[in-house]
This record gives sequence, structure tokens and C-alpha cells, in this order.
Amino acid sequence: MPVTPVLILIVAAVAVNLVLMAFIVIPPMLGRPSRLAPGTKATDAADRTAAEAAVVGGLVATAGEDGLANPTYDRIVRIVAWVFLLTTTAIVAATGLWAETQPAILVLLAFGGLFVVVVHDLLPADILGPAKFVVEGSVAITVATLLVALTGGVASPFFFVFPLIVGGAALVVSSTITVALAGGATLGYVLAIFAGSPAGALGPVTAATVGVNLTALILLAYAAMVIAREQRRTRDAAIRLSTVDPLTGLFNRTFFFAAVGREIARCARSGRGFCLLMMDLDDLKAINDRLGHFQGDRVLRGVGEVIADGVRRIDTAARYGGDEFVVLLPETDPTGAFVLAEKIRLGVNAMAIDLPDAAHPSVSVGVVSYPGDGRTADELMISADNAMYASKRAGKDRVTGVSIPIHQGGRHAGHDAGSEGAGVDDSGVASPS
Repeated sequence: MPVTPVLILIVAAVAVNLVLMAFIVIPPMLGRPSRLAPGTKATDAADRTAAEAAVVGGLVATAGEDGLANPTYDRIVRIVAWVFLLTTTAIVAATGLWAETQPAILVLLAFGGLFVVVVHDLLPADILGPAKFVVEGSVAITVATLLVALTGGVASPFFFVFPLIVGGAALVVSSTITVALAGGATLGYVLAIFAGSPAGALGPVTAATVGVNLTALILLAYAAMVIAREQRRTRDAAIRLSTVDPLTGLFNRTFFFAAVGREIARCARSGRGFCLLMMDLDDLKAINDRLGHFQGDRVLRGVGEVIADGVRRIDTAARYGGDEFVVLLPETDPTGAFVLAEKIRLGVNAMAIDLPDAAHPSVSVGVVSYPGDGRTADELMISADNAMYASKRAGKDRVTGVSIPIHQGGRHAGHDAGSEGAGVDDSGVASPS
């Protein structure tokens, strides 16, 4: 058994993984963002994906890179890793086929078990973010490479570990990471063959064996990527059908209430408030009656486009039902909410839509804030509904808000939205009284 090549391979593998760990793991532990950590937009997208999965499948956990819930991913890795490590340990100890390298093999397997415990039990679940897949894949390939090298190289029965790693990862992670893992597995297997095969074993038979094995590895990775891509496409289609209003392209009522509940829970932890807009399209019934529902649908689609263009990425805009729309504005104060509401109102007024023999569409908007106007989703929606109908009663095509009650002398003194909850200036913008 050529000891020197194996030792060189071990040193090189340890050095590569230490560099990778330093690059990914150390910055989060020091309170700094990892270079592979998701940015704000990626985090928002992940939150939105988790919320969509919650509406469709009842998942409440944070989703992984491609939507797999982290507890599910951790459970799968634990089961596969521990079954492999314990089974391999028993085989190596019971058969004695690799007596010369058996101590090194057992140490390697013990290191693998320690790594699983640290990553999946000791470290916080979200400390690594998407980098978790890279770290685990690198360590798994390293363990597989050393195991093949220590058990005879080309004669090792443990080549199956490489397809297991790459094929399993392809079902969970993105295609880019899968390709990287396949490349790392290919390099590791080739190095294990050169370092662990007996002297004189490198010949045509070895080349054929390696070629067949690597072809199988690459084909398995490709097949798993295609299957995973189709599964994600089907999942995304199901999410869209379950969460998006088909007429306007905005979210639907079910998704909106899930988002409000999630935002209330977030605010309970952070202490920050948010705002909510409720809008009603003025005189849609008259448009439908005089011009037909085709023209009414055109107006609804146009209003949906105005709302979608006006909100931020972190906002949640939805068609509440019929001719009513709602917008959730995270981390927004009432002043910012009034500005956005007025922007949407003016945008609807400026819509380039030709309606023969009919008035131009307009919206009446109600603005409420959490927690001043309600501490539950139902309370907020009731307040928003009152504010919106206050706009209707005040003449339509305007923005109205509910004033926050002020505790005075043991009683709550405040104004109802239907009376003096907000003052409306000449431009149609309401300001909190």
C-alpha cells in the first residue's frame, strides 16, 4: 500500500477544507456576513418562497435554497449519514479487509460523525445559509475520497458514495452547486485512484473501470438535475395557481392573510410596525352594467398593474375580492403609507384606458397601521374597511386613514374614520388628525 501518496492526499484534503471553512464559517461566527450569504433581496425572496409554500403545503419552516424545508433536509442528511457511517464502520471492523489502514479508516468515519453532529445539532440552523450545502458537499466528498483511497483505490467497494452525494444533492440544491459537486467528486475519485491503488494496478482495466464509474456519476447527476428541475417547475406552478389571482396577477386573499399573520409575528419579535392599504375601485358596477364585464376586467387588470408597479419588492399586493385590493407594507410608518396610497390613486387616475361613454376609473383608499389600528389580522381588516368606506362617503377618489386612539383619563379618545379620522386636503390626500 503506497503510504506517501495517501498522506499527501490527506494533507491536501484537510488544507482545502480548512480554507473553505475559513471562507464560509468564520465570518458569521464573528458577526460578519459570509461572502456566500444571501443579500437582502435573496432573503426577501426566501421569505416569500416560504410563505408561498406555507399556503400550498402547510410548511411553516424556513425553506432551503430551492424550497425544501430545513428540518426536512436535516432529517434526511442525518438518516443517510448515520446509516452509512455506522454500516461502513461495522463492515470495516468485522471483515478486516483493510487491516493496515483500518485505524485511519475508523478515525475518518469518526470525524464524519462529529461533523454531522456539529453542523446539524450544535450550530444554529441558519448560521451558514445556502453555504451549508457547499460545506457539507465538500466534507462529504473529502470523506469519500479518503475512504476510497484507504480501501484499495480502484478495488474499493465504496465508489457508490460519490453518486450518492451528487445524486442526492441534485434533488435539493441548484444546478450550479450540483455541477460543482460533480466536478469535485470526479476530481476526488481520480485522486483516490492514483493515491490508493496498489503499485502496478494502473493499467487499461483501471482506466476502463474509472471511465465507466465517472460516466455513471455524470449521467446520474444529469438525470437527478432534470428530475429536480421538473419537480420545482411543477411546485412553482402549483404555488402560482394557489396564491395568485389569475385576472390581475396579484396575490389572492388566502396568500395575503398568510402574509399578514407572518408580518404580525415578525413585528412581535422586532417591535416594529407596519401599514396596510385597502382600496376599492369606484363605480365598477356601473362600468360592468353599461359596458359589459369585458371592460370591467380591463379596468381591474389596469388597476392591478398600477398597484404592482407602485409597491416595493418586500410589499405584498393582493386582490382582496371583487373590486377591492389590499397592500401590506412591512416596516412602513403611516406617512410612508399615505405617500404610496396617493401614488397609487394618482396612477389609477392617469391610466391609459379607453372606456367609451364612461367616467375614468378611480379608487378610494383606506390606510391603517399596526398595532395602533388593530393587533390581529381581523382587527386590521375591519379598521382598513372602515377607513376605505370613509373615503367613499367623503366623495370617493381619495385616501383616508384611521387616527390612533390616545389614552386620556382612563378612556380612549379618538376619532372614527367615518367622521374625523383623517383630514383630506384639496389633492385628495388624507393626513392623520
